[in-house]
Order: sequence, then C-alpha cells, then structure tokens
Amino acid sequence: MTISEFPTDWSSALVLVAHPDDPEYGMAAAVAKWTSEGKTVVYALATSGEAGIEGMAPAEAGPLREDEQRASAAVVGVDHVEFWGFDDSELFNTPELREKIAETIERVHPDVVLSLYGGPEWAPGMPNQRDHMEFAAAVVDAFDSLTDPPRALFVNGPGSTHAVDVDGFVEQAVDSLAEHKVYLAVLDPDTPVADQARTQVEMTTGVQDGFDAAHASGFTRIRPQ
Repeated sequence: MTISEFPTDWSSALVLVAHPDDPEYGMAAAVAKWTSEGKTVVYALATSGEAGIEGMAPAEAGPLREDEQRASAAVVGVDHVEFWGFDDSELFNTPELREKIAETIERVHPDVVLSLYGGPEWAPGMPNQRDHMEFAAAVVDAFDSLTDPPRALFVNGPGSTHAVDVDGFVEQAVDSLAEHKVYLAVLDPDTPVADQARTQVEMTTGVQDGFDAAHASGFTRIRPQ
C-alpha cells in the first residue's frame, strides 16, 4: 500500500491527547519539523497524568507531569500547552469531554487536528489503554459535531495513510521524550531515561512501508473519510 505524504498546505495544528507524554510517543519528530518550518502547533491534554507515577500521590504527580510536558513541548517548538483537569485513568466519552474538545477546536481554530489512535490494539498482544480509546472516540464525535470543522483530523498509530519525512528531527524527538525524566525513571528504573526515549522514538519513526524516507512519522486520516 502506498502512503501519501502528509499535507503541507496548512499553518496551524491542534494536538489533542489524553495524558502527558502522549505526543512524544509518535508525533514529536513531525511536530519538530513543522515548527521549524514556521507552523504553529498547540497541545491540549485532557488530564495531567496524575495517576501515572507509581508510588507518588496524584497531588504531587500531576503538577510534576505538567512541568515535564511543558519542557518536552518546548524542545520541539510548542509554546502553548493546556491541561483540562479531567481525571487520569477515568476518561470516558462523556458529553462534558466532547464539549471541551469541541470548544477547544473552535477556540484554537486550527487548520488540522491530530489525536490518538483509538483501536483496541497497537499490534497483536499490545492492547491500547482505555483512556486512549475513550478519548479518541470523543474526539471523533466532537469533530463531527462542528458546523465548521478544521480541514482534517488525523490520528497517530498503526495503519497509516499518510507520513511525514522526519529525517533530521529524530534527535529532537528523543530529547523531547527524555524530558519526562521522573515518569520514565519510575516506569523503568533499570534503563536510563535517554535509552528509553531513543528506543521508543526509533520504534515510531522507522521506515514506513510504501513511503520513501529513512525516518517517518505515520498518521491515519479519519476525517474527511
């Protein structure tokens, strides 16, 4: 299957995700390229990831993870990062979440929206998180409710229809993910944070079948179909 080049005729994008570090596991290299070209990218996160650090109270983990996300975003040229305050690990496709998503899209008024893969598995034996699936469904529903939606909605995950050549931006993506220092250090204490970051980024920026680039970030266009 041939993968199309991701469109270039746009100037602003809104990245909608569930948790801190979600943009870094597949989108960061593309974001770094786009901002280097003068495009504006905004991050909006439903939660602060406060349930994501084992052994740390949510009241401490939430602000820490927000700080790590802001530092991570800055590495790839994203200046605006907002957190909506929904409960980590308790995200559901509710009217309240859909309303917030729709309000944010209308307020930011991007040309394109980028979000999370909502399928049940990333690959055989690799289940997706419930928060991700619920959030992804809410994004599609909210997008479809808009009377004047952005030009397109893409998700980052398997089954790519489009890809971005990110040669030259992989190191920035690694540095961006590595800014989640405390989160990664607790997640895998036996592996240095920089090594964890490199492994994850290399997994998500490898060669895309049907797309001619040594490093590429893949996206699937959900809207328009």
